[in-house]
Amino acid sequence: MSMDNLTKNIILTPFNLLYKFSPSLTLKMLFKMKLGYKLDLDNPKTYNAKLQWIKLYDHNPLMPICCDKYTVRNYIEQRGYSNLLNRLIWAGFDPEDIPFDELPDRFVLKVTHGSTFNIICTDKTTLDRNDVKEKCRKWLKAKFLPCYGEWFYGIEKPRIIIEEFLEGDNGLPLFDYKIFCFNGVPKMVYVDTWKDGHHAINAYDIDLNLLKGVELGYPNDDTSTVNIPECWEEMVKIASDLSKDFLHVRVDFYYTHGKIIFGELTFTKGAGFGKIKPIDFDYEIGSWLSLPAKNK
Repeated sequence: MSMDNLTKNIILTPFNLLYKFSPSLTLKMLFKMKLGYKLDLDNPKTYNAKLQWIKLYDHNPLMPICCDKYTVRNYIEQRGYSNLLNRLIWAGFDPEDIPFDELPDRFVLKVTHGSTFNIICTDKTTLDRNDVKEKCRKWLKAKFLPCYGEWFYGIEKPRIIIEEFLEGDNGLPLFDYKIFCFNGVPKMVYVDTWKDGHHAINAYDIDLNLLKGVELGYPNDDTSTVNIPECWEEMVKIASDLSKDFLHVRVDFYYTHGKIIFGELTFTKGAGFGKIKPIDFDYEIGSWLSLPAKNK
């Protein structure tokens, strides 16, 4: 079980303080501790190293808007893809305002500035409302670790959103297709399978051919069959279009009942500290991303 943000903040207090004075030194120290090799910010080669460069030197004003699960909806609408948005049932800032009696039997609740701040409700009659409100209060107060350098999280005021429950076709799993785009070009996909309740990830090339032996921070799942959606080419094209404003972004989609549903945009997977195996593949991914000259 991973540590919560409060515990991490306590453990990393010295790094949070150091980050205020020297962000680059802090990231170099954490990078060496977590990944075991030196971070070269002047000539980054690996994918993880280039994500550190992006955190330090790419201050794209769209990133705070697009990493928030509510405000990104406006961005998607402005890009002409409002038809891809999952139905928004309710949004608000106070857990006490959640209209439980008016909600459908099944829904998904999220707090908009975190990757694990969600509740998937499949039967409202069994829902502990007080527990939901308590979790929301805790999540709304959560801050991203300053020393990790993901400056774009939390700039938009966090809120609670409730969206329509999604499920796969004919009892099949609802796969989350995560398309990695580099300088506007989709190059890689990974799919979470959650095999037997445990987090598992399979990596694929852009044609959904399995990249055997590649791990992106979690074990592989060699037994689950990941279906290629009928609209795969359209999904990849949309990911490319949505990525044009960024050096690098992961564009997530669901596909159910013949419809593409937008998931989220992610700029720095694992804060650039994910253990990619083999290390040669970390270098290969890094070669797909071209970085501009640093602004003074």
